[in-house]
Amino acid sequence: MIRYIFITGGVVSSLGKGIASAALGALLQSRGYGVRLRKLDPYLNVDPGTMSPRQHGEVFVTDDGAETDLDLGHYERFTGVSARQSDNITTGRIYSNIIERERRGDYLGATIQVIPHVTNEIKSFVLNDPGQGVDFVLCEIGGTVGDIEGLPFFEAIRQLGQELGPQRAVFIHLTLLPYIPAAGEMKTKPTQHSVKELRSIGIQPQILLCRCDRPIPENEKGKIASFCNVRPSSVIEARDVGHIYDVPVAYHNEGLDTEVLAHFGIGDAPAPDLSAWQRIGHTIRNPDGEVCIGLVGKYTDVPDAYKSVMEALNHGGLANQVKVDIRLIDSERFDDEVAPLDILEGVHGILLPGGFGERGAHGKMRAARFARERKIPCFGICYGMQLSVVEAARHLAGIKDASTSEFGPTKEPVVGLMEEWTKGNEKVVRDANTDLGGTMRLGAYPARLAEGSLVASIYGTSEIYERHRHRYEVNTKYIPALEKQGVLFSGMSPDGRLPEIFELKDHPWFIGVQFHPELRSRPFEPHPLFASFIGAAIRQSRLV
Repeated sequence: MIRYIFITGGVVSSLGKGIASAALGALLQSRGYGVRLRKLDPYLNVDPGTMSPRQHGEVFVTDDGAETDLDLGHYERFTGVSARQSDNITTGRIYSNIIERERRGDYLGATIQVIPHVTNEIKSFVLNDPGQGVDFVLCEIGGTVGDIEGLPFFEAIRQLGQELGPQRAVFIHLTLLPYIPAAGEMKTKPTQHSVKELRSIGIQPQILLCRCDRPIPENEKGKIASFCNVRPSSVIEARDVGHIYDVPVAYHNEGLDTEVLAHFGIGDAPAPDLSAWQRIGHTIRNPDGEVCIGLVGKYTDVPDAYKSVMEALNHGGLANQVKVDIRLIDSERFDDEVAPLDILEGVHGILLPGGFGERGAHGKMRAARFARERKIPCFGICYGMQLSVVEAARHLAGIKDASTSEFGPTKEPVVGLMEEWTKGNEKVVRDANTDLGGTMRLGAYPARLAEGSLVASIYGTSEIYERHRHRYEVNTKYIPALEKQGVLFSGMSPDGRLPEIFELKDHPWFIGVQFHPELRSRPFEPHPLFASFIGAAIRQSRLV
């Protein structure tokens, strides 16, 4: 019998529903249960693929090629369960599906309405295809209670709560308990009003997860329980912690997983094994050293734009028992050729992340050249890899007009628009006029590694599968000229048409990859490339 846990949020956004959902999933897993986590997003975009990182943060890509919300990255990192296309839905996709059916005549002339057609579509998404061995499905509803665009989602989960019954459904509401210094008090009224709003649309939360920056006094817990119609033991303190990977242990200590199991009448659950989380917490608090990584990108004012990259760097630190100090550096400041690069002097490694467009691109190329010439470990990912190849073509191979067609027409398109590629047995074809959304090379693809290369030794295998999200590709026509100058294309697609990885032979650690390895990195299984990169940064730190 699969049980469903619905996680909603109130008072303000950015309280951390994604982390809370992921941490609860990890706790249930630690007791031996199978979990699946899903995200319901109320915005009208079909998916976040065309949204600015400044609006929405990073786009997380699944193995099966879905462009999804960044919270699915938290789910994967905390539980190790790979997300799928069926784990993220938006209002835009729901309406798109319904209108497509209506145009085909599938509704036999019926009047299409929010209730029941939209709510039924949402319920179908929640219930369909949970997977094998799943005991709990956790569904996070994006936004906050009271948002007009979220009403169909709240109505759908209200209906599900009635249909499944309390033995199969529980509602958890995440709220804020602000402390007012002038009054010297923690205020419960925002939480009371948030629960009142939720109850007004027919949902009575059974568990309250209260975000706060200090302990909740017992009398305040009692007040919340009384006014919000829950048991005092169901008012769970979600206090700020030092690191997100401390959250599962903290929530267990406050009794979150115990309350969830008690609601379902599960009294014989195995005790949780949290030893792995405790080890991670110990490593984070007691590192053997520290390295500084300069992350040179164009969205550094919005750290969520590089959420998975930053987490993967931290995982690399865990693998090497060191703390990683990530210095976010705006690549636009280097776009001017005469702008000083002195901010890069003190870093032990440089990471060039993915991105789109010409703004900040020249700055990334200057950072790549700085790392290449100074022998500083450098890791280029997707666009960062492409710009590193363009830089090498200009300054190593002497192709002074080398560029990417992403900037516009060029005489020397070292990087160009990918017109076709193959996924499975299907050929995908696109051109400059194709829609932007969902038309990139998306999802997991294989690559073959060159024998004796650095990446082959890092991976310990000759074939890999990694997740992609890009429209442009390094032009194989330029490979011979680059390889004469010490550039090795050490990873290629199985048909040899698409360059996947390049490295510099006479450099201690300079690797560029066309894919996004950060999407597969997890705290318990750091991605080998990130673990190796941080290892190289440690060696560099001893030279500085």
